[in-house]
Amino acid sequence: MNRNQTQPRALGIFSTFLLTCIGLGMGLYGVNAAEPSKPSVAASKPAEKPVEKPQDKPAEKPVEKVAAKAALTVSVVQAKSTTLPIKLSANGGVAAWQEASIGAEVSGLRIAEINAAVGYQVKRGQVLASFATESVQADVALSRAMLAEAKANAADATLNAERARAVQASGAISAQMFNQYLTQEQTAKARVDSASAQLDSQLVRLKHTQVIAPDFGIISARSATVGSVVGAGTELFKLIRQGRLEWRAEVTSSEMARIPVGSAVTVTAPGGVKFKGKVRMLAPTVDAQTRNGLVYVDLIGPVESGAASAGAFKPGMYAKGEFELGSSTALTVPQSAVVVRDGFSYVYRVGADNLVSQLKVQTGRMVGDHLEIQTGVGPNDKLVASGGSFLSQGDLVKVVPAPAAAK
Repeated sequence: MNRNQTQPRALGIFSTFLLTCIGLGMGLYGVNAAEPSKPSVAASKPAEKPVEKPQDKPAEKPVEKVAAKAALTVSVVQAKSTTLPIKLSANGGVAAWQEASIGAEVSGLRIAEINAAVGYQVKRGQVLASFATESVQADVALSRAMLAEAKANAADATLNAERARAVQASGAISAQMFNQYLTQEQTAKARVDSASAQLDSQLVRLKHTQVIAPDFGIISARSATVGSVVGAGTELFKLIRQGRLEWRAEVTSSEMARIPVGSAVTVTAPGGVKFKGKVRMLAPTVDAQTRNGLVYVDLIGPVESGAASAGAFKPGMYAKGEFELGSSTALTVPQSAVVVRDGFSYVYRVGADNLVSQLKVQTGRMVGDHLEIQTGVGPNDKLVASGGSFLSQGDLVKVVPAPAAAK
């Protein structure tokens, strides 16, 4: 291809490119002309409202405060000074004042009859049991016969001695023979005394064939059975002398020093019956292991006259009691004013603004429905009388007068 042919072709390509660019430019111009014109920023802003003057505004209503609602309606009480008794509590067992052991005083005899059983109330000298007496009566008869024989021999010896004394001065008998008559007389008298003592012994045996109560009281045990042959000293009965019981209280060494002899005591049986008592004595020693000592208290009678006290106390029972050691002054509040939470005691004090504050207190003695407050409150504090378990620290309460006590 020659140079003259290439030049016209390049001019054609350039012309085509130039026409394309002109066409694209005209198309863009037509699109912009077709879109509507946008409003100006100033024209798009809304018209501002006229500023109202302060005198044109309506008057605002004042905001009313809502009163706080009371958590509980309560009445209040104040701690009052009361004289309370000083008491010491203790536990211990009930036992017989004295328990007599009644046994057989003869040996080898058969029990023929029993006249008492456990629980019987017996009198002094009452026959509790009897032994068979046949063999003993035979021994008594033999002893009487031997005594009669000894008395006869003694009488004969006495006559012989008197004759010897009568002829001694004449020399009719020797001195040796005279001494023999005197010796025979004394021997015969001794045999009379021996036979008499033997008869007395058999009479005592006969008397002991009856088992006699040594004192009045209550039979607490019986081991005798009809037909058994027992030896001397065998226990047949046990007797609570005079029916008297005592309470043996266990107290510590330091508490024993506070209990004087003669102090009043109130002992409560397991069944709830209360007995009056009196300190009879203090144990002279204390237990080396527990360091506790015994206080022996005589049980006198029921606290309330007419109460069913028969059988309220029996030996072997375990009872509790209180020693009355005087009195002292203390602050007390109704028991309903004290709230127990998590093992601690609290009361609620009402302030001047009717807000309650929780106070931890230490309680002590209780008399009736009142409880002693040892620490935590004063006599002028106003305390919630009841319903404190529904309150918390800072609660608002409504205080009303306490209801009048029913007459």
